[in-house]
Amino acid sequence: MKPTELLRRTSVRTLLATGLVTSLALVSGCAKSEDDGNKNDKGSAAAGDSGQVVASPDAGSGPSCDISAYGGEKLDLKNATVGFSQSEKEANPFRIAETASIKAEAGKRGVKLLTANAQSQFSKQISDVQDLIAKGADLLVIAPLNSDGWEPVLRSASAKHIPIVTVDRKINATACKDYVSFIGSDFVEQGKRAADRMIEATGGKGDIAILLGAAGNNVTTERTKGFEDRVKEKAPGLKIVFKQTGEFSREKGQSVTENLIQSKPGITGIYAENDEMGLGAVNALKGAGKKAGAVKIVTIDGTRNAVQGIVDGWISGVIESNPRFGPLAFQTLDSFTKGDKVAQDIVIQDSAYTDSNAKADLGKAF
Repeated sequence: MKPTELLRRTSVRTLLATGLVTSLALVSGCAKSEDDGNKNDKGSAAAGDSGQVVASPDAGSGPSCDISAYGGEKLDLKNATVGFSQSEKEANPFRIAETASIKAEAGKRGVKLLTANAQSQFSKQISDVQDLIAKGADLLVIAPLNSDGWEPVLRSASAKHIPIVTVDRKINATACKDYVSFIGSDFVEQGKRAADRMIEATGGKGDIAILLGAAGNNVTTERTKGFEDRVKEKAPGLKIVFKQTGEFSREKGQSVTENLIQSKPGITGIYAENDEMGLGAVNALKGAGKKAGAVKIVTIDGTRNAVQGIVDGWISGVIESNPRFGPLAFQTLDSFTKGDKVAQDIVIQDSAYTDSNAKADLGKAF
């Protein structure tokens, strides 16, 4: 599907997911960008312009979970305590917007919220969640740093029948046994769409590099698979000649790109698996005296600075990965704790930015 076909979908749909028959009033005003260089409110999107829209499952399809199957008792969300575990330092605009959305929705609903930030240390995230449980969290929303290694948390949560919803990244565990639902994007599809944009920007020919995300989570694995599979399928003239992790950080993305343009001076395009690495690549290219657009860059996330990079000619396309999980996460928990069925995998629909809409839609970025 072409990005322009998705960008006009600004109204919020109704999710009917295996018994979850509830209108989702998705609010995005809580998640304005706090990235450097863009701290004004002018670009904040109106409700519905940038809130999460559920793409799948359709009504009645896909595996579901309810409280009787999971274990535990019904409760009123308004009287519950929710613990939120953030994985990464909130220097990344994605994490800023994600946390802001969770906090805003808890405040809107009058729900007591406990928060913790693992500061990009997985051992700290495990202890953080254990601490949230010890402090009396009845429900957990977790943005996992890694997909593996969650057994200690799952044992503790299971012993107290604490429902868990994960957002953005999956954990390698059993849905409706170890956790209730995963809410996030189709990361393979994101990779495919990024490849489509790269093929368009390069004409399907040349040498390209991949700045990989952090190892140990499904986002990196799936964004890489989608991109590589689509390039192989549609553009045999594009050769992937370089792959190295930039650890989802701007600084590492810049240093890796500096090495890249020394070792591969004729590089045609760079696929960065998040915006921060892509912006680091832009800094490296500027430092090397390259002109805007000389190397085609495609990224994933949808931050304000990356979309501005399209307007300025440095970035060829940004595939959105919407971080505003608050409304959907709390709606899922509310329905689940009332005894309704909820989907085990709730996949959101992501938009995209290109040179045809970046300027007009800059306000939708975070």
